[in-house]
Amino acid sequence: MKVIQAGIGGMGNTWLNAVKRSDAVDFAGFVEVSDDIARAQTDAYNLDPARIFQSLPQALEAVEADAVINVTPPQIHREICVSAMEAGLPVLTEKPLAGNLEDARAIVSAANATGVLCSVAQNYRYRPLTHTIKAILASGELGAAAAVRAEFYRGPHFGGFREEMPHPLIIDMSIHHFDMMRFLLGSDAISITARSWNPPWSWFDGDASAAAVIEFANGVQASYIGSWCSQAFETSWNADWRFECERGVILVEDDRVYVQGLLGVDADARGAAGAHDDKREIPLIGMERESQDYLLHEFCEAVTQGKSVGTTAQDNIHTMEFVFGVVEACDSGKTVRL
Repeated sequence: MKVIQAGIGGMGNTWLNAVKRSDAVDFAGFVEVSDDIARAQTDAYNLDPARIFQSLPQALEAVEADAVINVTPPQIHREICVSAMEAGLPVLTEKPLAGNLEDARAIVSAANATGVLCSVAQNYRYRPLTHTIKAILASGELGAAAAVRAEFYRGPHFGGFREEMPHPLIIDMSIHHFDMMRFLLGSDAISITARSWNPPWSWFDGDASAAAVIEFANGVQASYIGSWCSQAFETSWNADWRFECERGVILVEDDRVYVQGLLGVDADARGAAGAHDDKREIPLIGMERESQDYLLHEFCEAVTQGKSVGTTAQDNIHTMEFVFGVVEACDSGKTVRL
């Protein structure tokens, strides 16, 4: 499968390397508006400068391609995704699906109208940690989950558009954790209360800290707190988690998964002292591919063999509604119902 990659700087490096590792995908061409980035990446990856174009229409006229990988900033996603689908080319686009809900819905409309695949790179779904939690929940060993807590603290200095966004944590980072909630719980958010703030030392223009309480359609209650300008004791990028289940708890700390269950399920056992199993660490599930490598392989099989993907734009719009529901709740100070 031959692809055009739009955007080769920054996060584009991740996809340049993912394609390089693949034995089924190769590059037809590239789109990059920055001459400086184009020159630097030409040297770094030994790219053919004659196949680097200033726009997607230029690339589509000049090269034969089977699909597009969109790694442009979020505000450009609609333009690239819609242009590609209207040209009949499937798209694998970086998250978020778009920089705002209107553009995200326009991309979904274009996918529906053209019948062309648009897949979203929610790569946190496809990690050993996430699959391990999902398997424990699906096994029924601990019964149904009733409540979830996620905590995230990091202090990255990215520079660029992220530090200029109005809600950088929520839109660019917490989207991963909110999408993980949807995936792990098998349900969508229906009610959100939230607030956001920016600590005095923050290097972000917009609010880099937030907290939310979320109700899901299946009745699970979730709480989330995070910061992108934390100064110490950072969590994993995957966040730390606690799942309160009917017959025990799943605890995730520093990318390690633990469970502790009840010894019995009757009322006496529940209330008895020492009626719990020992805390057990659960080995992470092995995966042949993960994150971007998984997504690229899945996307390739969808394009070349017609297989399905888990993160279509039509599904991911529910993650976008979740994300911007949190933004609305923060900005309005009111409970938002989806």
